[in-house]
Amino acid sequence: MRLIILGPPGAGKGTQAERLCATHGIPHVSTGDIFRANIKDETPLGKQVKDILDAGGYVTDEITNQIVADRLAQPDAADGFLLDGYPRTMAQVDALDALLARDGHHVDGVLRLMVDDDELVARLTERAKTSGRVDDSEQVIRERQEIYNKETHPLAQTYAERGLLHELDGMGEVDEVTRRIDETLDQLVSRTA
Repeated sequence: MRLIILGPPGAGKGTQAERLCATHGIPHVSTGDIFRANIKDETPLGKQVKDILDAGGYVTDEITNQIVADRLAQPDAADGFLLDGYPRTMAQVDALDALLARDGHHVDGVLRLMVDDDELVARLTERAKTSGRVDDSEQVIRERQEIYNKETHPLAQTYAERGLLHELDGMGEVDEVTRRIDETLDQLVSRTA
């Protein structure tokens, strides 16, 4: 399966992605993780990304698309993957479509974790306390949520129009959310089989 997971910070994407990938034997491809690893390892890409982020900029679609293309070309992603943090723009949606189409593939489904804004603030505020991220005030968290929602809306709308979007309740216990995702994927597999 070739999947995308969407959800604002604090929705539990990382936790659910790890579980989903372990269950289905596909790699979790997180652009954030790739960027952080390259920065940590001080690769040429890492230095370039660090300079962009330190200047307060966004990593360009061109760089992000290339990173994803390189990652999806690795053997472990040949039969499927879960993209987390990508695509983020319509240009990235188009680039992913073109990349997959070259090999006769397409996105099989898009999972969107829906979580109440106040719950997200509570989760992220708690996470900020335990991780020492003092810059994560409620106001900053709410501003990030607003930006995320604006950026993601066109993507979600596009995937909904294609019949690929599956909105899932991200509230409740972790196991409960995992069960919802598994049920959705079971339905998806039975439709494509």
